[in-house]
Amino acid sequence: MACLHRKDLGLLAVRIGTGGVLFAHGAQKLLGWFGGSGIDGTAQAMEAMGFRPGRASAVAAGLGEAGGGLLLALAGATPAAGAAAAGAMAGAVAVHRPGGFFATQGGYEYPAYLGFVAATLGLSGAGRYSLDRLTRNRLDSPAMVVLAFAASTAAAVAIVGRRERTLAVKAEAEAAAGTE
Repeated sequence: MACLHRKDLGLLAVRIGTGGVLFAHGAQKLLGWFGGSGIDGTAQAMEAMGFRPGRASAVAAGLGEAGGGLLLALAGATPAAGAAAAGAMAGAVAVHRPGGFFATQGGYEYPAYLGFVAATLGLSGAGRYSLDRLTRNRLDSPAMVVLAFAASTAAAVAIVGRRERTLAVKAEAEAAAGTE
């Protein structure tokens, strides 16, 4: 097994598994595949969860998950793929945060884990068995890592922050209506 490079095989397995799950999750949102509600149903759900505008939020979440997942599985532009998927999962963590940590209570355990693995892959690189290696790591450079994670972090902070403000305004309005 010396010629197969075990660490690179491990990265391949994690990339395919995590990327496949993320792709399927995003395809539910974008295309209605795998029992998903498609873009229109996802847009309505995003609005109900406080993400405005709902359609743009649904497209962004779906592309972050499906696009990031597909690129992780193939290991093309791995830093950008990992950062995009991790950023999308930050939004999911925000939605599930009121349920606590564990998924059995509606918590954020599952999206946090997917985001953590996606970020880890984006930071570590795809390994020997990857499109990145075939392209001589042109899109897997240290500069790309910094740029991708900085952009993803800024976007996630802005989007989650806007959602939190939207929910706070809604709660205030409901409280004011209840005291009248």
